[in-house]
Amino acid sequence: MKKVYLLTIGILFFGIAMQSCTHIDMYQKQVALNHNVWDHKEKASFEFNIEDTAANYQLYFLIRHTDAYPFSNIWLSITTQLPGEKEGVESKVEIPLADKNGKWLGRGMGEIYEQLMPLSGTSGHSKFTKKGMYKITFQQIMRENPLPEILQVGLRVEKQKTN
Repeated sequence: MKKVYLLTIGILFFGIAMQSCTHIDMYQKQVALNHNVWDHKEKASFEFNIEDTAANYQLYFLIRHTDAYPFSNIWLSITTQLPGEKEGVESKVEIPLADKNGKWLGRGMGEIYEQLMPLSGTSGHSKFTKKGMYKITFQQIMRENPLPEILQVGLRVEKQKTN
């Protein structure tokens, strides 16, 4: 019985160690929003450095909101500015925050929910073709303005380790 227990612990430890090796957190930053509302004029910008252009990266939009947030989604204008470029490329993206039954997709504690929503498209990853500083800017483009019950927004970039 003791051997089975030790074997189970060993497998569990190995699994956790292997899982922790699949992604390397490279960058994460959140910004708090004034008075827990997000106005159209308030843009959240994030700058990060890319050195490895051969690697795949996973990008995430982070959002922390209360359970009183009145919508099941959020529409964003995302502008990506490449190193050395003066102008960014803009895209409009809908981020689901709740399932069809209204259950929040993220994890919650009390009235606060935090969600980490992938932005890397259908391939599941992104490639950065130029070395240097990238700038990604989020702007909410919902019909309601200002957008209530949003506490923080952020960006997470993970470098995926190749096997």
